[in-house]
Amino acid sequence: MTENEATFIAKSTIKSADIEHRQKINFNIGKYNAVVPLGKQQFADINLVKERAKNIKWRALETLDQHLEEFEMQFTKRGGKVIWAENSQEALDEILAICKEKNCKTVVKSKSMVTEEIHLNHFLEENGIESVETDLGEYIQQLDGEPPYHIVTPAMHKSKEDVAKLFADKLGTSSKLSPEELTQVARENLREKYVQAEIGITGANFIIADIGGIAITENEGNARLSSAWPKTYIAIAGIEKMISSVTDLALMWPLLATYGTGQKVTVYNSIICGPKQPGETDGPDEMYVIFLDNNRTNILANERQRESLYCIRCGACLNVCPVYKNIGGHSYGSTYTGPIGSVITPNMNGLEEYKHLSYASSLCGACTEVCPVKINLHKLLLVNRKESVEQGMTTFSEKMAWKIWKTASLKRGIMNMGNGGLKTKIVNKLFKDWDKHHAPLEFSKKTFNEMWKEERKLK
Repeated sequence: MTENEATFIAKSTIKSADIEHRQKINFNIGKYNAVVPLGKQQFADINLVKERAKNIKWRALETLDQHLEEFEMQFTKRGGKVIWAENSQEALDEILAICKEKNCKTVVKSKSMVTEEIHLNHFLEENGIESVETDLGEYIQQLDGEPPYHIVTPAMHKSKEDVAKLFADKLGTSSKLSPEELTQVARENLREKYVQAEIGITGANFIIADIGGIAITENEGNARLSSAWPKTYIAIAGIEKMISSVTDLALMWPLLATYGTGQKVTVYNSIICGPKQPGETDGPDEMYVIFLDNNRTNILANERQRESLYCIRCGACLNVCPVYKNIGGHSYGSTYTGPIGSVITPNMNGLEEYKHLSYASSLCGACTEVCPVKINLHKLLLVNRKESVEQGMTTFSEKMAWKIWKTASLKRGIMNMGNGGLKTKIVNKLFKDWDKHHAPLEFSKKTFNEMWKEERKLK
């Protein structure tokens, strides 16, 4: 058992018994479940919409190399600069170089899972640069010293009372503030940072090849401020965020809004195609786009796993997953959690270290059913398990146990032997870890095959 697996089991065991945590999550996800059907009403045929969205991502990723080159050509025409980062460290080094060039002391950034993936905040702080999260949920998590709990809703596990207490401890406010008052406190603190910051950093919901732009969708306006107010703006995106054309947004933006937050469309939707142009009054003087690979091309090269890159980070699979709702986002020990995290994390961070996540599933298929781009998530979890076995990541005892089980299952005579006590003892000893989390297996005294023969008086 790896250290990551042991930590996962320990954390999930504790969290699954936390009734208060479960109540908070069920309350917040209950609100989400109430509004998503309203958002879906804008689509006449939701299944057809999901099929078209999947085709948009399929087309973009099947010709990803061409689209990346097209983006770079269009983006650089307008004075933008493209940086290619093979891994997290290359991305961090490039960002630090830009910060040093601009003599940057403060960075404002909007919510971005890819910056969490490369641990940007910690890196900047180590290098003496203040990095301020401007999304309210991320700001709450940063104050508390925690990573995001959820892809879309970073502080989903906190109640309004938890947030009020946190603000009182960290900012000296009253512990009885309402959500509106807490939001106002955050707004007042963050507006000062926009003025101070030399550099703004965001992620990207979509990368648009044909116009050389990035698309950002949000509800607070903080991403728009982070990208437009500082003189230097950096957008960091995984290469899988590509779509072919700006016209694809007519479907992808409403779909992401519906499955992410239950809205028909989010409040702020921006397309940014480069730095401020001559004659324009708003926008950054310089703009960089950093394309991050970080093993995404390895997933792209694997035909069985490729469709996991279609993900638009709506978080719907997390909200429906019985495992996620019981063990919580932090138990996973990875940036991407829930079903999609259990699929892509082993392929991005190492199958041997994270294969256990693909086993932390009921395989109920609810994640596949809800996915707006029709990723076959529960099948991909099985693919991960299969690949871990193919690569020899199982113990000798486990291999032998399944070999014996397979041999016995294929022979009716063996299956009918030792019914009752003997078979029960053998199987429970064969699968010795079963009874750690389950009741012991118990076999009937007679198999169905034997009962059928007796009933029919067959030999």
